[in-house]
This record gives sequence, C-alpha cells and structure tokens, in this order.
Amino acid sequence: MSVNNQPGGDAAQLDLPHDPAAEEAARKAASKEAADTVLKAFGGVRGMIDMTLPGLVFIVTYNLTHQVSTSAWAALGLSGLFVVARLARRETIQHAFSGVFGVALGAWIAMKSGKAEDFYLPGLLWNVGYCIALATSALVRWPMIGVMLGPITGEMFTWRKENPGRLAAYTRATWAWVVIMGLKPLILFPLYFTHNVNLLGWLKIALGIPPLLLAMYVTWQILLKAPPPIKAQLDEDEEEEEPAK
Repeated sequence: MSVNNQPGGDAAQLDLPHDPAAEEAARKAASKEAADTVLKAFGGVRGMIDMTLPGLVFIVTYNLTHQVSTSAWAALGLSGLFVVARLARRETIQHAFSGVFGVALGAWIAMKSGKAEDFYLPGLLWNVGYCIALATSALVRWPMIGVMLGPITGEMFTWRKENPGRLAAYTRATWAWVVIMGLKPLILFPLYFTHNVNLLGWLKIALGIPPLLLAMYVTWQILLKAPPPIKAQLDEDEEEEEPAK
C-alpha cells in the first residue's frame, strides 16, 4: 500500500495571495465531509429509526395488551419489515440486520422468562460490552472510531503511523464515546432491577438517539480540528511486469 504524500518543498513556502472566500469554501467542504463521514459510519437517519422504533412498538403494545409474547412478536415483526424494505431498495442491511438480531434475542429471553423487562436486557449488556470494547481499543492505540471511519474516509489505517495527529483525534473521539454511551447503562441498569417496565422502556427510548447524536457531534468537532486524512491507495499490481524479451 502506498500513501499519497502531502504537498511540500519550496512550493509550499511560496507566498500565495490570501483568498478568504476560498478558505471559507474549503472550511465548509471539510466540515461537510467530516459530518457525512460520521453520519454514514453509524447508519444515518435510517439506522437511528431502525434502532428506535422496535423498542417503541414493544412498550406501546405491552401497555395495550399486557402480554409479553404479543409485544415481543410485534417488535420483531417491525424489525423484519425494516430488513425487507432495505432489501427491496437494495440498501445495506448491516444496521437493520443487527437490530433484528438484538430484538430477536430480547424477545426470546422475555418470552422464556415471562418478564417484559428482559426484552431490554441484551441491549443493556451490549451497551456495557460496547463501552468496554471502545475503552480497550483506545488503550491499545487502535481506537475503534478510527477503525470504523478509516475505510469511509479512504485513509484506511494510515492514521496509525503516518498521521499521529489523526491518531490522537480518533483516540479522543473514542474516549468521548466511552463517556457518553456509558451513561446509558449507568442509568438504565438500576431501573431494570426495579422491574418498572414502563419507566425502563420509555427512558430507554429517550436515551436512544440523543446520546448517539451527541457522540456523533463531538466526533465531528474533533475531526474538524484534526489534520486531514492521508489517503491510502492500493498499488496497481505492485510493479508492472517486464515485457517479454
């Protein structure tokens, strides 16, 4: 893999005319690119909808029927519809499929135990595991935010060695995710043990999208101040084969 070098040398030291309009346009373009990168990495608006609505359907159905199985099947059915809709539109099903898996696991546990609060248990455990994985990745200098965004920005993993400022930015962003997303299990786990299904369900919905948006915003702000990515490109067949003599 080869790396595109940044412009340098004598040309970089020439006194170029100051162009405020061009600088502002470049700043806006960089801002939009960073925002689009972060939004795309975490599923965009559709991903947030896929993540939120099944839980909403579960708690609403449970309040109407007071039956765990009916509520679980309603949530699972909606998740399945999301996957079918994405397949019909030939969209990626990564986020919808992960949502189906989580909903299916929660539905199965809740129907087995007969306790509605168990529908939320896999999600709570996932949040804890996700935060541990984020923290571990930052400690070993493979920050998960960089691993996720690198392929989207085209830099792949050049930020690890060729771009230390970028590595520092991804590390800060990863720790920001640990703090922000770690608040959810800290708040929700005590509610799980109170067996207050309504409070747990509605609060989990309320704590679904806002912390995610906050973490994405913080990541965006950090990337705006970071050095630009060093694009990585695959070598074309290593070397051209020598013509036969």
